[in-house]
Amino acid sequence: MPSASAIRLQIESALAGKIPSALTPVPKIVRPVAPTGVAAVDELLDGGIPLGAITELTGPESSGRTSLALSFTAGITRAGCVAAWIDVSDTLSPESAAAAGVDLSRLLWVRCGVATAQSRPAHPYRFTLPEKFLASPPVTKGLHGGGCGGHPRGEVKGMAQAVGGLLHSEALAPRCAEPQRQARLERASFQPPSRPALPSRPALPKIKLLAPSGKPWARIEQALRTADLLLQAGGFSAIVLDLGGIAPEFATRVPLATWFRYRAAAERTQASLLLLTQHPSAKSSGELLLRFAPGTPCNDERTVFTGMAHRVEVERRRFTQDASNVVPLRKPPQRETGANWRSQATWAGAR
Repeated sequence: MPSASAIRLQIESALAGKIPSALTPVPKIVRPVAPTGVAAVDELLDGGIPLGAITELTGPESSGRTSLALSFTAGITRAGCVAAWIDVSDTLSPESAAAAGVDLSRLLWVRCGVATAQSRPAHPYRFTLPEKFLASPPVTKGLHGGGCGGHPRGEVKGMAQAVGGLLHSEALAPRCAEPQRQARLERASFQPPSRPALPSRPALPKIKLLAPSGKPWARIEQALRTADLLLQAGGFSAIVLDLGGIAPEFATRVPLATWFRYRAAAERTQASLLLLTQHPSAKSSGELLLRFAPGTPCNDERTVFTGMAHRVEVERRRFTQDASNVVPLRKPPQRETGANWRSQATWAGAR
């Protein structure tokens, strides 16, 4: 009786033309990593963030997502590589990036949703389009963009009321050839005196609680197209897609096919795509998911803010590197899935 290995070899050789390695499990892909610059996080991730994959950094505001992304980008630019930062909410501060060690000459900063050049003060590291490229096109009048008058549908608006008022005024005008009808006197009715009106208060101005550009659909679409263009073009070692300022109900509506396309492009160009969101969006296309807890301010000084204390947890990791191929009979001890670190303010200095 042939052994199981012989039968397995026969089946795989018979199906080699259609399904190569039909009964052999797919080997795990251990990707190269790049350090983040934070020792606690690098030790937790076995070296750093994987290259050629999507890494999600999720968490609320002031949780340390941007600080870790800036630290990772600083390491990429110090190594002589080029990085890109797609700023959907236009909230990146180049001063903070330079203080974190980012080489701004090797960083492409893409600002989304910038309507005019005067939206933010001028800065040597900010780039905005000239005013002539941002002005709206002139409105064409006339029939279908030409002609001398408006559209026929617009011309007939209000025609019925105008004709009715014209005929009504002619009907009320007296004519000399027709007998005049006597107007019927109406009986006088008694109305009680009205109370004196109270002095009216001045009307309060109405405040619209909306973002300057309304719903962020246009900014999200611009950011996704920019990320697709940068990934397909290649040449960037790290691309940060900052959706941290976008509400989860908008960020989670991005189709999963988009993240799958980004994953394939990142694997082909060996670019690390960092996705900053408040809620996980890439699903199975992301290789590493880090969830950040709300940061707490440090109490080193009573009157001076010195920094924040952060906590990060590894929520999902697709591939891990095992120390050995031998499967133990007993359950091995579980490793730590979280790390703590502190980010200090620039004026706090080394401590």
